This record gives sequence, C-alpha cells and structure tokens, in this order.
Amino acid sequence: MKKLLVILFSFFLLSSPSVFAEDISDFSIEGMSIGDSLLDYMTEEKILEKIEKNKGRFQYLNEPNKYIQISLIKNLGIYDRVIIFIKNNSSNLYISDKNEKYTILSITGAIDFIKDHDGCIQKRDEIKAIVSNMFPGIDNWEGKSNYRSDPSGESFLEVIEFLFPSGAEIELQCLNIEESFRIQKNWAEGLRIVIDTKEIIEWLNN
Repeated sequence: MKKLLVILFSFFLLSSPSVFAEDISDFSIEGMSIGDSLLDYMTEEKILEKIEKNKGRFQYLNEPNKYIQISLIKNLGIYDRVIIFIKNNSSNLYISDKNEKYTILSITGAIDFIKDHDGCIQKRDEIKAIVSNMFPGIDNWEGKSNYRSDPSGESFLEVIEFLFPSGAEIELQCLNIEESFRIQKNWAEGLRIVIDTKEIIEWLNN
C-alpha cells in the first residue's frame, strides 16, 4: 500500500501547470525520463553487458536488434521492476556522443498485484484520473485483450491508453495471468505504467 500511495503522490507532483505541454518527457519512473541518457543510471560497461545478453529477444520483428530492452530490478524505490528501451548504437563508431548512444526511448514501471486484479484496476483508474487532469486535451481509450504469451487465451490485459499528437503513448495496464500458467512460468502480474515514444511503438508493430 505504501508503494501505491507514493506512486499516486508522484503523479500528483507532475500535475503542476508547467506539465500541460503534452510532453511525455515530463513523466519520470524511478527518476528516469524519456530522453535521458542511460549513462546517468548505469555504467557503460554494464549497459554493453546487457545489450549483448538481450540481443535477439525480439526475433519476430523485422529489425529485432534495432533496439535493446534492459530490465532493472534492484535498488528500486516505488516499482518492483523497471524496463527500458534504448537504440542499439553500441557498436556505431560514428556516434561519438555516448549520451546519444544510450538515450532512453521507452520506460515501463511495474508494480505487482498477485491474485489481486480488482486492486490493480482500482489503482489504475485512480492514476487515470490524475493523468487526465494533467493532460485534459489528450484523447484516451480503454480496451481488453488476450495476453498473447498465454496460448490458452485465459490471461488478459485491461488497458487505458493516452494518445499524444506526437505519436507517443502512455499506457496504464492491468495484467491478469491464468493462475496455473503464472505459477508454471513463475511470472508476476499487476500494474504496468508504460511510456513509449513513437519510434518504439512503430518498431514493435512492424
């Protein structure tokens, strides 16, 4: 409960008048924002290690290694996990600016609600109200879909999505995984707050 109160307070702090600029970089998750350099949070040695480890994770895409997913699970304050995407420029010798190499293009913060989907929905809807007040001109829609990783079709996502004119999106997701499948895979379920640039969205959809 303490984590949930902190996250809601964090969103309230972002609702100052200066934030009404339709700029997703005003959001932060564990202090990280879109456009930041990952070097502010990890050493280059660690980044390169994770890039090598995570290559090929998206083989079903047309350009599977164009971007790299990096997960952070230690020493976090509010979230149980943070997942980010950066462009895979690690071997590009023509980019001399390390900050440009490791620019954060997507951030996801996850808070677990194990066997508590109703609790997840309640907190997601509270956050929706706060984000709606922050960006009153931004369209949003709600939907429900099967969770593709579960072939049984018994697991599902309930999503609220805010669509920005730039093509960026903020998603508030509640994931409910069928219990026997979740235990088999040792996966977590619950609330995800996803901040995506247009660049990442188009890559994931290609």
